[in-house]
Amino acid sequence: MRRPVIGFAGMSHLGLNSAVAAADRGFDTIGFDPIPARIAAIARGEMPVVEPDLDAVAAAHRDQLSFTADVAALAACDVVYVAADVPTDDEGRSDPSSIDALFTLVDGAARADAVVVILSQVPPGFTRARLRAGRALYYQVETLIFGRAMERARFPERFIVGCADPTAPLPAAYRQFLDAFACPILPMGFESAELAKISINMYLVASVSVANTLAELCERIGADWSEIVPALKLDRRIGAHAYLTPGLGIAGGNLERDLATVCALAERTGTDAGVVRAFIANSAHRKDWAWRTLRERVLDGRPDARIGVLGLAYKIDTHSTKGSPALALLAHLAGCDVRVFDPVVPGAVAGPAVLAATSALEAADGADALCVMTPWRDFAGLPLAELARRMRGRVLIDPFAVFDRTAAVAAGFDWQTLGLGEMPLTAAC
Repeated sequence: MRRPVIGFAGMSHLGLNSAVAAADRGFDTIGFDPIPARIAAIARGEMPVVEPDLDAVAAAHRDQLSFTADVAALAACDVVYVAADVPTDDEGRSDPSSIDALFTLVDGAARADAVVVILSQVPPGFTRARLRAGRALYYQVETLIFGRAMERARFPERFIVGCADPTAPLPAAYRQFLDAFACPILPMGFESAELAKISINMYLVASVSVANTLAELCERIGADWSEIVPALKLDRRIGAHAYLTPGLGIAGGNLERDLATVCALAERTGTDAGVVRAFIANSAHRKDWAWRTLRERVLDGRPDARIGVLGLAYKIDTHSTKGSPALALLAHLAGCDVRVFDPVVPGAVAGPAVLAATSALEAADGADALCVMTPWRDFAGLPLAELARRMRGRVLIDPFAVFDRTAAVAAGFDWQTLGLGEMPLTAAC
């Protein structure tokens, strides 16, 4: 049986990683993007996104991958995904108009017998509104994660497929492609699938918010959240894979988009979204943890202090700074003496008033405090004794515990991390 040709429209993060994963499974794959400059860069081997293994896997399957800015090339495909990233504003609200325009382009270029699949995240109701006679249309939930996109695209946990009729068999070409990944396939109605993606993210946000709330309480009463986590993971109602790591609020854009979507849907339908608004408030509060700690430990007593900042990306293994806690911290530090370094994100992203260091050690030179805002693996290997020698002060704000606590304290640092308190309360609540 001939293997179907797979097309992906939109060569940003979602489409590019998904296309490379399709080629990795042995399918001839066409990546289309209407921006010629983006296609030209990819052809030169200059990927527009940073992801572990993306460059290597793409290079290994270059014979099965082709990239084009000519939408007519999609006529060779049996299955075409609409896979562009959906932009969001600072409030997390998304505008699906660019996806609608791309879908229209794909729908017009794809063969009449081709299957069109919307992979971009869209609000409930979007896919059904684009059904038309003669076109096999589906919605597939994307579950890529920044920093783990290739892993997730190549080895998915399951496929969630939105259908006009969930009881009908999937078209042969589409089914053959999905079966190649050897994971469960869950067909359901369009709206259920569109809401399933949001539901997954809501449960993740709930876990993050609970962890952040209790970690902050630990910081105030002298408890240690890292001691509590193993007890939670041994509870079957919570589980070994539960997301229990405290963080600096929600970032990256995707989770914020779903929070905003649920609030908008609740307002439109008259349902309650109070807990979601509480998640949003908790995220905003937690994002300023580093600023509050820095102000208490250093700036209230020395407003002219020099601050070193390590990391600008919102998480490791990505170049994205959408909602980055580091940028939120730098906004508070406007007018201060600040030096920053990130191994992937250019220092210019921090703004013209901030000095971009050429290395992590240079960012620490003369600093009264050092803030590790992105837990890049390379930072963990920095010699603490050398950092102490270069710095003027000894405050080390390390929210993600990049450094070992015992080693940091032994080096003379005032080490601050999420979820760890200093002393118990002296009086009952």
